Amino acid sequence: MAALIEVSNLKKDYPMGSAGVFNALKGIDLKVEKGEFVAIMGASGSGKSTLLHLLGCLDTPTSGSYLLEGTPVHTLSSDQLAELRNKKIGFIFQSFYLLPRANALENVELPLIYAKIPPSERRRKAMDVISFLQLENHAHHLPNQLSGGQRQQIAIARALVNKPSLIMADEPTGNLDSLTSQRIMELLKKLNEMGNTLILVTHEADIAAYAKRLIKIKDGRIISDELMKKN
Repeated sequence: MAALIEVSNLKKDYPMGSAGVFNALKGIDLKVEKGEFVAIMGASGSGKSTLLHLLGCLDTPTSGSYLLEGTPVHTLSSDQLAELRNKKIGFIFQSFYLLPRANALENVELPLIYAKIPPSERRRKAMDVISFLQLENHAHHLPNQLSGGQRQQIAIARALVNKPSLIMADEPTGNLDSLTSQRIMELLKKLNEMGNTLILVTHEADIAAYAKRLIKIKDGRIISDELMKKN
């Protein structure tokens, strides 16, 4: 069976004007199977965010190949990438990115609107996910009426509502206190145990420890890739 993600010699260069070209990724080879929970760690400027953007179809590589469930992502147009993102990938960001004038339910519905799901069906699907996260009492609250942890849980609900093949989490606890961070990571761990594939980008070892596999990246290259030892 083919891997969920299959990346070969992936490179990403950024023109720097008179300074030449910055090689952000220098030939990444990577496979991720369905159901894995992978943490990617690296210092600022290591290339981890660039890799996440490429794996999340938010950007395109300079060269190399990327297959997502057998689809050659590196050959797709910007419109095709947008469609693939909406259907296959759920995103969780450090800054939540909730619409401030939309309530929690409306924020969770957004991917379903892009997918052109009828209003009654998308409201039902959004409420199902919100209820799963036990946030139904907050469904009609605006983001500024929610705590940081609740906002991130609504962002997680939004990531789940389309039942994506892959969930990408970019520093998901970066704006949260330690106790709330622990709760969010326990939730992500539970989602993985239910069969969701997760890729987490972080610079914090205690957050990466929730994953089953740890990839370390430095200067645009993978320097280690190992299974995590669990007690």
